Amino acid sequence: MLKNVAVVLLDGVHPFELGVLCEVFGLDRSAQGLPVYDFAVVSAEGPVLRTHAGFTISDLYGLDRLESADLICVPAGDTYVVRDYPPELLDALRRAVHRGARVLSVCAGVFTLGAAGLLDGRRCATHWMHSAELAEAYPLADVQADVLYVDDGPVVTSAGTAAGIDACLHVVRQEHGPEVANAIARRMVVPPHRDGGQAQFIERPLPTACDTVGGVLAWMERHLDREMTVEQLAERAHMSPRTFARRFQQETGTTPYRWLLRQRVLLAQELLEGTAETVDAIAGRSGFGNAAGLRHHFMRTLGTTPNAYRRTFRGPTRVA
Repeated sequence: MLKNVAVVLLDGVHPFELGVLCEVFGLDRSAQGLPVYDFAVVSAEGPVLRTHAGFTISDLYGLDRLESADLICVPAGDTYVVRDYPPELLDALRRAVHRGARVLSVCAGVFTLGAAGLLDGRRCATHWMHSAELAEAYPLADVQADVLYVDDGPVVTSAGTAAGIDACLHVVRQEHGPEVANAIARRMVVPPHRDGGQAQFIERPLPTACDTVGGVLAWMERHLDREMTVEQLAERAHMSPRTFARRFQQETGTTPYRWLLRQRVLLAQELLEGTAETVDAIAGRSGFGNAAGLRHHFMRTLGTTPNAYRRTFRGPTRVA
């Protein structure tokens, strides 16, 4: 069980990415029955660090604090892509993974893990602006361009800004179960679960009520168990099928079929995590018809079976 978390900083750290890690792991939520971590912010470069925004941070722990951490987090920072890293920091990261700890990076923090040799032979992610640079700098890494985050054994890597929240909540879900992760997400007013393989960005923001397909999207979400065709959806939107398909692509970044499939898989994930319903019942509620249909699409989308997913994520629901 995750108990001890350390965030390690270098000069030029980005305040937002640091704040994400402090918000998820550094707050005392014991009054809500949520876990409290032994949390520390560590400096790898002296007693006072300057952030990318210009202000300084002091009263930081030394690198020896990393030796007891179950999870070491590395936020992004200015010039992290091209800078040299303190050898003692890289040694500490390697020792941590060797003894069984996990490491998590946000955005360009992944370059620190790469310098420590922790990306070799592993899948990893970073902000889409840095994907090509990461692949060039660490050719033994399997860079997954455009995804939100990647969990490859003890190494969790994420894209920029909000994707770091997704990666942190993913770790919480694995360690403490969906109820704890969802409760933290509610406190932070963020989505409780975005799959790591989701794209980092689309052509336009997600539709609002005034967008042309917004009403149809809301109807689709409420009726995921129904059969629906582009022709039926276009009629509901008072458009021709061709115009509807084009507008849908423009406003969501994907096709109606792919959007519907993704929403159905997400609903199935929620039901597998939070209910004791049978796989057949969940398949019916999420629009896959039967267990075989759900299993097929689950494997294609997530690379695992519904039963295996349930075993992974239906962990403890409350921390003592």
